[in-house]
Amino acid sequence: MPNIDNLRKYNHIHMRGIGGVSMSGIAEILHNWGFTVTGSDDNASENTDKLLKTGIPVVIGYDFEGLKNSDVLVYTAAMHSDDPELVKARQLNIPLIERADFLGEITKCYKNTIAVSGTHGKTTTTSMISLCFLEAFKDPSIQVGAILRQIDGNYRVGNSDYFIIEACEYVESFLKFHPKSEIVLNIDNDHLDYFKTFDNIKSAFAKYAKLLPEEGLLVVNGDDPNCVELKRFTLAKFVTYGIENQHANFVARNITFDDEGFASFDVYYNNNFYKTIKLSVAGKHNVYNALACIALCHEYGISKEDMKVALAKFTGAHRRLELLGNFNNIKVYDDYGHHPTEIIATANAIKNKHYHESWVVFQPHTYSRTKKLLNDFANALTNFDHIIVTDIYAARESNTYGVSSKDLVEQVCQLGKNAKYISDFDEIVSYLKQNAKQNDIILTLGAGTVTNIGPMLLKE
Repeated sequence: MPNIDNLRKYNHIHMRGIGGVSMSGIAEILHNWGFTVTGSDDNASENTDKLLKTGIPVVIGYDFEGLKNSDVLVYTAAMHSDDPELVKARQLNIPLIERADFLGEITKCYKNTIAVSGTHGKTTTTSMISLCFLEAFKDPSIQVGAILRQIDGNYRVGNSDYFIIEACEYVESFLKFHPKSEIVLNIDNDHLDYFKTFDNIKSAFAKYAKLLPEEGLLVVNGDDPNCVELKRFTLAKFVTYGIENQHANFVARNITFDDEGFASFDVYYNNNFYKTIKLSVAGKHNVYNALACIALCHEYGISKEDMKVALAKFTGAHRRLELLGNFNNIKVYDDYGHHPTEIIATANAIKNKHYHESWVVFQPHTYSRTKKLLNDFANALTNFDHIIVTDIYAARESNTYGVSSKDLVEQVCQLGKNAKYISDFDEIVSYLKQNAKQNDIILTLGAGTVTNIGPMLLKE
């Protein structure tokens, strides 16, 4: 059982924004440990329904009753400081703790917090590791950034000292954690609305590596020079994996792809044959994710056979090149990719599949990212045969950047590829139904509401 001494000062924990991906998982962990947990959220969701079934009271709207009896208010970063519950908590002198800080306190309770970070691939790699630990009966607690079918949600409460979590670099929230082991999958130019420069991103990852204890473990992508550089910032055990770098500890060789684009490859450990692995997710980028998983699980004594079985069972996390279904012999996929590197990885994964032509519906995510990486987005999108761009999903921003989706379409056209701007989702659906042909592939791409288009297409 994890050691919860540092949390004992709170008997009743109230959570504002309890339906969030991470918040709902925290709520269930606390409930399992015997704390009184109440919470509120602006919207009902699958997560809030699940919490209610668990016996955690959730109010849709404001819950001043639950709040006034609590010892602490944990709130999600999406809440504004003038949110009525936050204002009320200050009036009642109830301490306020932001979600990442509180999750940091929870990571302290476990002897073995395993934090998976990097600009791309966190959710998939966290899922792969989780399945390997479950296959080996290690009973981990898990927090992952998407729905994972095998745990019927985005979190699992275990009773061991293992806690497997995604560690996001945005606003440096991963620096709040207390990891025993870390994975760094890649370090790329992202979240520039916060970091401003690439050097600041690298510096955040250096600080993250410094969090590890001497007896800890750092697993990094040996094909990414920025990751390899992290060795300078830690005394923890340093393990590398790669495809190009033949000097990495874990290397994938003899990679082949089947008709679905799923890879088979031989893993070599310190240049000796280790195991042949077959994946049930598409793309070379997932070979990297699997290598990161194998490198970490090897250090935790998980057998090669358990890893092989678990990785074959993993058919992808929700919204990671997820096959939604098909109509008129046209397959419809949905993917969360919202950075040029992710778009290229997804396009390459699709290229290994058998189809006639590809259609992408892309929804840019945030004005700052679209403005800063406009050329990169345009180049990435040219990997598809037909390109539709819909309005930018604002997320946390207002458009002070003077950029629109039409700029992106113009940029793609300048690169000699035909692209269309369509704002209305119904219009996109009817355009695709009129123009896509048998054996084509349609992909909806982005971190916002574009995910609604796939189900609209599949409706009779």
